[in-house]
Amino acid sequence: MTVASYILGIVASALILLVVIELLRRRRLRERHAIWWFIAGILALIASVFPLTLRWASSLLGVTVPTNLVFFVSIAILFLVCLQTSAELTQLEDKTRRLAERVSLLELRLREAEKNQRGPRAGE
Repeated sequence: MTVASYILGIVASALILLVVIELLRRRRLRERHAIWWFIAGILALIASVFPLTLRWASSLLGVTVPTNLVFFVSIAILFLVCLQTSAELTQLEDKTRRLAERVSLLELRLREAEKNQRGPRAGE
């Protein structure tokens, strides 16, 4: 590993963590969404500061090429992020549907109340 790639790995992983913290601070990202990005940033920081840990983990898990382990963990984290987002989207769609139904019922009641207040029309 060259010094440039070593420094680039540290800077990139630290930047990921700083961006996540800044998004949390500005309330652009909620804590439950940030957890996976924190895990990814911390794992990247550990792997970039201590590159031998990546070799150790890959040999422990029986992965021949340590880079393949990085790709696998990255894909797994992205899968979990997508799964969490899909679950929350499903909940929001259900809440939106229920809210639309309630609004429709309230509008119907309002129209009926207005109709009853006007009284019977002439000729009816």
